[in-house]
Parts: sequence; C-alpha cells; structure tokens
Amino acid sequence: MDIPFKLDLTGKVAVVTGGSGVLCSGFCRALGRCGAKVAIINRRIEKGQKLAEEITASGGTAAAFSADVTDRKAVEAAHAAIHSSFGKCDILINGAGGNDPRATTDDEFFSGEIMADPERKGFFDLEPEGFSYVFGVNLMGIFLPSQIFGRDMAERGRGVIINISSLNAFTPLTKIPAYSAAKAAVSNFTKWLAVYLAKSGIRVNAIAPGFFSSEQNRLLLWNPDNSPTARAEKILRNTPMGRFGEPCELLGTLLWLVDDKSSGFVTGAVVPVDGGFTAYSGV
Repeated sequence: MDIPFKLDLTGKVAVVTGGSGVLCSGFCRALGRCGAKVAIINRRIEKGQKLAEEITASGGTAAAFSADVTDRKAVEAAHAAIHSSFGKCDILINGAGGNDPRATTDDEFFSGEIMADPERKGFFDLEPEGFSYVFGVNLMGIFLPSQIFGRDMAERGRGVIINISSLNAFTPLTKIPAYSAAKAAVSNFTKWLAVYLAKSGIRVNAIAPGFFSSEQNRLLLWNPDNSPTARAEKILRNTPMGRFGEPCELLGTLLWLVDDKSSGFVTGAVVPVDGGFTAYSGV
C-alpha cells in the first residue's frame, strides 16, 4: 500500500485495537510500512492473523492477539502476550468500537404512527442493554487499553495514544443516539486524558473520521443499482467536498499524530477528517 509519507518507527511497538477493521487495518499496514512492530488486537483472532500475515509478507513485523476490549482480564492477558513477543507499548491506537441495532431507531423523527406500530422501533423502544453495550465497546473499550498499555508509557515517560472518535461527536446523527453519545464521550475523554498526562511525556489525541464508503456500510449507502440511498444523498449534500472519503485519506493524519517531531506540541486535539461535514451549516 502507498502511504503519504514515511516515518522511521523502527523498534517501536504499536498496539491497534479493532486492528482488522476497515479503517484500522489500513493503520496497521501503514505502521508496519514505517517499521513498527504491530500488535493487532481483535475479539476474534482469525481476521487479525490474516492481516498480520499480509504485513509480514510485505517485510513488516506484526502479530495478532485476541481480547475483548471491555474485559480487563482479557486486555491484561493480551498486554502480557504482546510484552513477551514485542516489548512495551509505544503507540496505542484505540480503534475498537461500533454500534448495535438494539440502540438504533428506525426513523429520524418521532411520530404517533411509530409509537402505534409494533413493527417500528422508536426511541421509547430502545433496549437499555443495547445502549449500554454501545457505550461499553466505544468508551470502556478505550478506557481499559489506555490504562493497561498507557502504564508502559508512563513508566518510561513517552508515548502516543490515538483514539478513534467520529463526526458524531460534534453533531449527533439521526437514528444512532447511543453511538453518537458514546463518540462524544470518547472525544471528551481524549481531552481529559491529554490534560492528565500532559506532564508525563504522553500525548493523547483523537481522529474523527467522516463518512467512508466500504463493504461494511455498502447497504446503508448504496442501492443495488449502485445509486446512492436517500441517507447517502443527505450525507453528500452536507459534505462540502461532495464525496465519501477513502480509507487511505486517514493515513496522513495518523502518521502526523504518531510522529513526535511533527506533532510534538499537539495533545488533546480531536481532528476531523470529513470533507468539511462538521464545518458546514447546510446553508
């Protein structure tokens, strides 16, 4: 894969949670290209193993590890295994996250028809378990790895933590209240942790991706005839650049935030990469 510029991360250990996901897999490849030893954490190890093999075949160093990022003991076990294989963590990318249908409404706005229709799910029908799950995987899934891998950094007085937030953190999207609220919490926590660790030598920032078209969200954005869905048309109308992003367009921001020479005075930032979506009022 091509990267916008190349850092020398030789000897650095980069831990990426949710590492085999659509966006984070690109992060893992880029970090591997720059010489980092990449530890790919996923709940299921198989996809991580495939990515690690790809990175290794390209001349990099990578290995897959299994952990549920909401389970302290599982994250501690992954930390011990990574320490044994690669050494202490220098770079932590908290990329694990996601939404849940139990915390998603069927419609954008309330109406009496929704409340009267048992087949339609509105706000008043959302399951608390689904809402809690979304908060757990998005917020606790950052809190626990930051505690456990961040200790490596604190002991040595250096390190970089990058969280993956979302444009939802700036303005919530319709239908996904739990995900929007959880990502807002991620951005807020990023700033809190950046201040707390500011004198430790550890920088903490977040990337807030906009809309990126991939196989994962194809059914949400594209009709069978490859025309944009109604929701995709809304997105494009409110994105000044008028298109969806490509995953590779996140790599420059990632590498800039990872590099102490380029962003050594940057901490507590939440950087949107969204084609102008968060800057546009719609008017």
